Amino acid sequence: MEIYQALILGIVQGLTELLPISSSAHLTIIPWIFNWNIPEAFDVALHFGTLLAIVLYFFKDWMELIKGGYKYVVKKEKTVQGRMFWYIVLATIPGGIVGFLLDHFLNGVLNRPIIIAIALIVMGIILYVVDKNAKSKVKYEEMTLKQTFLIGVSQALAFIPGVSRSGITITTARAMGVTREAAAKYTFLLSTPIVFAATVLKFKDFVFNLPFIVGVVSSFIVGLIVIKFLLKYLQKGSFKAFAIYRVIAGIVIILITFIK
Repeated sequence: MEIYQALILGIVQGLTELLPISSSAHLTIIPWIFNWNIPEAFDVALHFGTLLAIVLYFFKDWMELIKGGYKYVVKKEKTVQGRMFWYIVLATIPGGIVGFLLDHFLNGVLNRPIIIAIALIVMGIILYVVDKNAKSKVKYEEMTLKQTFLIGVSQALAFIPGVSRSGITITTARAMGVTREAAAKYTFLLSTPIVFAATVLKFKDFVFNLPFIVGVVSSFIVGLIVIKFLLKYLQKGSFKAFAIYRVIAGIVIILITFIK
């Protein structure tokens, strides 16, 4: 793999993993279009880069969550952070089970351009309709066990390329009345354990060469910028632009499949 390929894919990962437009779709389609041979483990390495961005950006939140989770069980201190920590732990289980059991099947059978295109279009339409009609009334600290767990269940669908982890979890959160900013924040926090687990499982396949470093660093830097942008943008903006992009991208991919 060439350095420029790693740089391009790192930038793409940083942009698409944290926006509701599916990083797995882009990391599959771009090498397919240009006939690049990219190692499977490199995909996970790029996700590790954006994971580092999430951990750094929400470092204070994670420290409070972990501390709160410990006190919630050991000292019986019922705090918002303690409650949310265990909500995240429980919500991670469905996606973790699906990923562990069906990872190779989903990548082998569903990782096809036409399926990715359909998933992009369908989820784009659903995201737009749900976001437009949702009532923004539930803040992050007001989220319930039922809401957080259902968001976690929906995360399991993110293993279908083109669905998007952030796309499906944000859509589910919005359908239950969670504010846009709270939905995005919870989505980022929820993704942390499962991406970390995937990194650990694939770590033995990592090749620590220059392209690897370039890819991870670029996805990390771009990821930090995107997190800050999205959370600020969602204070007033909607997901309409991302939904439109998904539909257009899906249509373009379908057209390319007929040409290629």
